[in-house]
Amino acid sequence: MPLAPFDLNLRHLRALGPMVELGQLSRAAERAGLSQPALTQGVAKLERQLGVALFDRRAGGLRPTSAGERLAARAAAAFSHLGEAARGGAKRGFARPDRLMTATQLHAFLAVADGGGFAGGAALTGAAQPSLHRAVRDLEEVLGTPLAQRSGRGVVITAAGRRLARGARLMAGELEAALAELAPDARPERIVVGAMPLSRALLVPQAIARLLAEQPQARVDVREGSWRELVEPLRDGVVDVMVGALRDPVPAGLAQHPLMEDRLIVVGRAGHPLAAEPAPTADRLRAWPWIIGQPDTPLRRYWSALFAGGPLPAAPVECGSVMTIRGLLQQSDLLALLSPDQVALELSAGVLAQIGTAPPQGRRAIGIATRAGWRPTPLQARFLALLGGAPDREHPENQ
Repeated sequence: MPLAPFDLNLRHLRALGPMVELGQLSRAAERAGLSQPALTQGVAKLERQLGVALFDRRAGGLRPTSAGERLAARAAAAFSHLGEAARGGAKRGFARPDRLMTATQLHAFLAVADGGGFAGGAALTGAAQPSLHRAVRDLEEVLGTPLAQRSGRGVVITAAGRRLARGARLMAGELEAALAELAPDARPERIVVGAMPLSRALLVPQAIARLLAEQPQARVDVREGSWRELVEPLRDGVVDVMVGALRDPVPAGLAQHPLMEDRLIVVGRAGHPLAAEPAPTADRLRAWPWIIGQPDTPLRRYWSALFAGGPLPAAPVECGSVMTIRGLLQQSDLLALLSPDQVALELSAGVLAQIGTAPPQGRRAIGIATRAGWRPTPLQARFLALLGGAPDREHPENQ
């Protein structure tokens, strides 16, 4: 089986930073709270697990290899995620509760959180339920607060548990990236893309097709959904990058990069009574029923702005599914604001029609959202470059 993030010993990983910084095994061992023989054996085990040399041993001390520097940097980011989550949920006086946690405990707790309980966690990992119970209890003891509580016949993850689960997932993501970077031939790189409605039409499929043409061994996981459905998986590290309409202001903890400006148009069925009018007024548009976006979405705000200064028209349907909207438009006199790319096939086939000219209120930024401070792997950086979102270190000719 491929090496997994939590197969690595956290104490040994934590010592990599001091080793890189200090260049002396004895001093690094002292800072890490390990004996020098234990650290020597621990680093040797990491090198065997990874199949790469992390340090050059010289008479004057240690010198990290490029692999050692990359792993140390990823490990530092991983421990930063875990430390922030642990300190935010801790109720006891431990200054660094995260330093008392083991990879086995975190792996078990994530399985319980992802599996929806101890039975689900056991099914995900193959571990016995008592061992999962023990791991969660040990973490609760370290943090001094409940992480999972029984509710009826199930288990509910508490707020502190959700915080720790996010930190552990982000930690695992950093270590997963390190494993992919250090052994790309043995471990195909992977990217998880959150595709919002507009991006599914052209942006994401085109970028994925070009990526796979260049790197057939790559693995791409596409998660479809609205911004609301994808933003928490993005923050959790379950999704690497989200593509679609950007938010203003930029949400806390995220970074955004615009790719293009989209012009929304009013769309109705071919043969709609307004289709023959070159420039229907707001009053004329107000006379017909609409399909609108969910509350607090940019699309809903643009629709409201279209009728600013007057009453809003009837809107019997709220919907975020473009497929459903297209079907409703074809079978009724409903109207909707959409991107031309979302209905390009229907417009070219003459099934749907643009109503009037594009309204000036319908400009919106389409782009990429990531976690603030996220560092992509080479594969992920290449995908961003193919989207047009960032310079590509691996292919400078495309910059």
